[in-house]
Amino acid sequence: MSENNYTPPKVWKWEEHTSGGRFASINRPIAGPTHEKDLPIGKHPLQLYSLATPNGVKVTVLLEELLEQGHNGAEYDAWPISILEGDQFSSGFVAVNPNSKIPAMMDHTQDPPLRLFESGNILLYLAEKFGDFLPSNIHGRTETLSWLFWQMGMAPLLGGGFGHFYAYAPESYEYPINRFTMEVKRQLDVLNRQLADNRYIAGDEYTIADMAIWPWYGALVKNKVYDAAEFLEAHSYTHVMRWADEIAERPAVKRGRLVNKTWGEESTKLPERHDASDFSNL
Repeated sequence: MSENNYTPPKVWKWEEHTSGGRFASINRPIAGPTHEKDLPIGKHPLQLYSLATPNGVKVTVLLEELLEQGHNGAEYDAWPISILEGDQFSSGFVAVNPNSKIPAMMDHTQDPPLRLFESGNILLYLAEKFGDFLPSNIHGRTETLSWLFWQMGMAPLLGGGFGHFYAYAPESYEYPINRFTMEVKRQLDVLNRQLADNRYIAGDEYTIADMAIWPWYGALVKNKVYDAAEFLEAHSYTHVMRWADEIAERPAVKRGRLVNKTWGEESTKLPERHDASDFSNL
């Protein structure tokens, strides 16, 4: 056990970069915009402002799946938001999402235009808007939403907990790494047990629950985030691995994971997306 001990002061005071780590430059204890900048608006009613992190990929995968099913109204413009450069603190972005987190969306089919934030809410809104990927029967719908909200509650423990202390913190400490590793392995076991008896997360039907969970936990077991698959013994979660591989082969998923991606080889990223033909240039 680490011998490092920290006694919190009676009143916490923020000093710039106090939090440390990779994202220290954009962490702060206050909300609101830091600068004036309008968001761009493209030609489609649906305007997405995002980045190809796990939370961002959820929405682009659903939009591409809806288009794959023939829902032409799901055509969208996707604009990259550089979180390391602080784009999420612009006046335009804060007006769409006061919480300054990606993804955020505007639906201009509504009068006045409707703002959408929180990835789970965006998935639910689009699934209901287009009547797809959310079962209509009460049992299927409730099961799907239970797993959707499971992901929303669990992912902060995976990302802000395990991911931060294992991969991004400026120093490694045994206690937080062990604590969050135990929790993430418990979460993987929850998924593994569910997928042992079901093809998809909520049953036999592919739903927004899969689209919410796959970018986080599918990426984790396939070593796409945190470089922790060996550490977590990801191969032992055989049903999660099977599910992750199956989802990854869907054409819409292959497209969706490229949208708003600003890093990597040119053939693996599409920073802006304005038309289906944009993928043909990759």
